[in-house]
Amino acid sequence: MMTGISDTPLRGELTMPGDKSISHRAVMFSALAEGDTHITGFLNGADCLSTIHCFTRLGVPIELSENATEVTVHGCGLYGLRPENGGTAILNTGNSGTTTRILSGILAGQAFPSLLSGDASINRRPMRRIIEPLTAMGADIVSVNGNGCAPLRIAGSPLHGVEWTSPVASAQVKSCILCAGLYADGVTAVTEPALSRDHTERMLSAMGARVKTEKLSPSGKAVLYRTEITAAEKLASPGIIEIPGDISSAAYFLVAGLITPGSEILLRNVGINPTRAGILTVLRAMGGDITLLNRRDGAGEPAADILVRSSTLHGTKICGDIIPTLIDELPVLAVAAAAADGVTVIADAAELKVKESDRIAVCTENLRAMGAQVTPAEDGMTIAGGKPLHGALIRCHADHRIAMSFAVASLIAEGSTSLDDESCVRISYPGFFRDLTLLRR
Repeated sequence: MMTGISDTPLRGELTMPGDKSISHRAVMFSALAEGDTHITGFLNGADCLSTIHCFTRLGVPIELSENATEVTVHGCGLYGLRPENGGTAILNTGNSGTTTRILSGILAGQAFPSLLSGDASINRRPMRRIIEPLTAMGADIVSVNGNGCAPLRIAGSPLHGVEWTSPVASAQVKSCILCAGLYADGVTAVTEPALSRDHTERMLSAMGARVKTEKLSPSGKAVLYRTEITAAEKLASPGIIEIPGDISSAAYFLVAGLITPGSEILLRNVGINPTRAGILTVLRAMGGDITLLNRRDGAGEPAADILVRSSTLHGTKICGDIIPTLIDELPVLAVAAAAADGVTVIADAAELKVKESDRIAVCTENLRAMGAQVTPAEDGMTIAGGKPLHGALIRCHADHRIAMSFAVASLIAEGSTSLDDESCVRISYPGFFRDLTLLRR
């Protein structure tokens, strides 16, 4: 239970846990590389640990430090994966959509069969978006229950390159296809309606893969982004991968600092990759006082310290090409919108409906429970901000981003707020409530 509206501002410094997206990829691609890779800043959340679990079952030796934030991967090479006990690789991806989708692309080119399944949430999430392009590449991949979802059965087979046009800008879909392209004859390309996060391209390029992205401007049509990869003979370990802090985790404290009067928070070592940093653009457009300090670049990923001070926010419109750069941050941006003066419109974000929960419906349900005025739409929501919020029972639907977003909302709500499932934050940020408490002292 959390009590809101107090005279205690949020003050202090935090170092963000490692970036979730980069942590997944660091383990996966290091496993496929030749040589040992030492990973620092690894996110020890449940999703990333699922990735480690899957690759150890595929015969990759992986060592974790005591607090599981440093990982050493002894790479087996592109063709060195082996099922733990021979035969079919039986892999449990837990709650991780990233693990399920990207690993499917890797397994499609192996010489052994695999069966991927996850928890109830994963086994409801759409997988046709990867089944179709992989099938077009010659992969033998089927939805076991025939519903376009996991469990997925994959029988490794020879692959060939394709030109695939994705109807959605999804880094998971793009990464799945590019990883399959490592094993395919010729060139494999993915065209997207907007540029999704590019951690896969950056990391594979650093390991020697031939990857390039170009911006297409067809006459009279919307801009498209095409990323291609050429089949690889091997990947080379970079030796060390330093993972910056996760901007998706920083997002909760950015919004908390802006909407809680008298607050000033310094968030250290946050990744500011342009394909991920849309939340900074939007919060500044809403009037947020946000300053980037100590900018740097490590292992191809830009990072900075972020100073945030409480501000009077106003409504804005969030739509178009910026959506893929902040899709995971939209729940906490909805909280910022409820605290802002005026109207905020979120559009072009139908992807919210197929995350860990239907985030449009769940955000609407919980914001209304706290007294906010929200109108849902098929691809987003309209929030009339400025109304006082009050405490409520928040239904998290086992969604970590919902739990953390409404913990932030509770800071400015009159009375007490309860979450029906605080434990789900372990998916991406096990120490979230500890860090929030530290800032309130």
